Amino acid sequence: MLTFKNLPFLFKQYAVVLFIAVLSILAFVFDNLISENLIYHRQAIFSGEYWRLITGHLFHTNGFHLLLNLSALFLLWLIHGHFYNLRNYPALLLFTALGTSIALLLFSIDISQYVGLSGVLHGVFVWGAMMDIHNKEKTGYLLFIGVWLKIAHEQIYGASEDVTSLINANVAIDAHLWGALFGMLFAFFSLYFFNSKKTT
Repeated sequence: MLTFKNLPFLFKQYAVVLFIAVLSILAFVFDNLISENLIYHRQAIFSGEYWRLITGHLFHTNGFHLLLNLSALFLLWLIHGHFYNLRNYPALLLFTALGTSIALLLFSIDISQYVGLSGVLHGVFVWGAMMDIHNKEKTGYLLFIGVWLKIAHEQIYGASEDVTSLINANVAIDAHLWGALFGMLFAFFSLYFFNSKKTT
């Protein structure tokens, strides 16, 4: 049960969450000055600007988009922050960010530009649910099934028109799919590596 006493308030559990939040806010504040050279842009990446595969996730279309993603970032920290540390969480973020961008580049060719943390956050969500399952927390199954039902609904019926209107842009539902897949891959690797270390 989530109480104030068991909130993930250790430095190793919140430091990177806070860092990502600050970077995203700075990217929003200075958007007009720096976004042109940093957002995910398909042609620019093919031209050799590979840093956009990572930096593009920090930008947002408007304040509502930023607020939605930061709220999700902190909500996931509240739910699964007890699993975070200074090694696994940064690695998870980088893996899902890079994996999502590369998958968009290779398989979602209709998306020429993309911004936002939502793809990465779906990966963090799936990873956290799988960590719950691994630690025999029954809610993990509900979270895991729930997020995949959401993704399936988006793939079949498209994104919510309300969210599209709120963020003033098309919702990149493929980013949610790829992020979740790479979050699941990272969880499989983490758990396999963890279990192999325990048995050696």
